[in-house]
Amino acid sequence: MLVFASANLAVFATPKTGSTALYLAFRKHAQIAMAGQPRFKHVSLSKYERHIAPMLRDGFSLTPDRAAAIREPLDYLRSWYRYRQRPDIARAHQSAAGVSFEDFALAAISDAPPPYAAVGRQVEFLSTSQGVAVDHLFTQEDELLPAFIAEKLGLETLKLGRQNVSPPADTLLSPGAEAQVRAAWAADCDLWQRVADAGGYLDLRT
Repeated sequence: MLVFASANLAVFATPKTGSTALYLAFRKHAQIAMAGQPRFKHVSLSKYERHIAPMLRDGFSLTPDRAAAIREPLDYLRSWYRYRQRPDIARAHQSAAGVSFEDFALAAISDAPPPYAAVGRQVEFLSTSQGVAVDHLFTQEDELLPAFIAEKLGLETLKLGRQNVSPPADTLLSPGAEAQVRAAWAADCDLWQRVADAGGYLDLRT
């Protein structure tokens, strides 16, 4: 997560949306730059609302706009699967080695995902108890968020490199399994589609 006081902007690191590249590009301009362990880097909107927003408001008189990206849900699952297929997974119980993508996807949408498929939902990451809590939402695929941040900071648009790219893997999914995933994660699919239909950027303040 990055907080820019001068731009009155907080940018959330939705997993699997290029957040490492964003961090590397903009960290020197941020007053708060949380990275490293996932619990610091990927601060959810609900955790921000409970712990960080009060500090910014009461300690620094800041109530930043909130920006984030969302990835097409099936592609989000594919990215997680490729990551969990890597041979250098630090926690062996999170490895999906030997698991097909279809089994991985169906495990991820189950009521109790096994550790290797416990990847979380983007709509939950982006929500508080009041619902989706970002002001500015971008599709990861259209790559508009970096330009938005740069404009807010008065910088030239930066070309981000690719970071943390996992090796390719077979991510075929049968039509029946795809239908199950889309039904189980309908809120994620609908939210991504709303942003995509808006051209890759949705202003949720109105």
